Amino acid sequence: MDTGLIGKLEKAKRYVAEKSQRIQFKSLHVSIAGDNNAHEVLLVDGVLKCDCDFYKTRGRCSHTIAIETILEGMIPQQS
Repeated sequence: MDTGLIGKLEKAKRYVAEKSQRIQFKSLHVSIAGDNNAHEVLLVDGVLKCDCDFYKTRGRCSHTIAIETILEGMIPQQS
């Protein structure tokens, strides 16, 4: 393997290990397969939004909570 690439792989591993200090998503578009339908979750201006009916009435849903959990420390804390 290329020695330059080996150094880049090591750096990438360090970035992953330090992800909450180094990585912050500014925007994101995710499709999540719900039990009944697929739903679109967007990160816009630091806020997760979902197209499901529950989100429309409550401002939070299982889809946004799942994405919050997966990306913990890499997106702004949701209220």
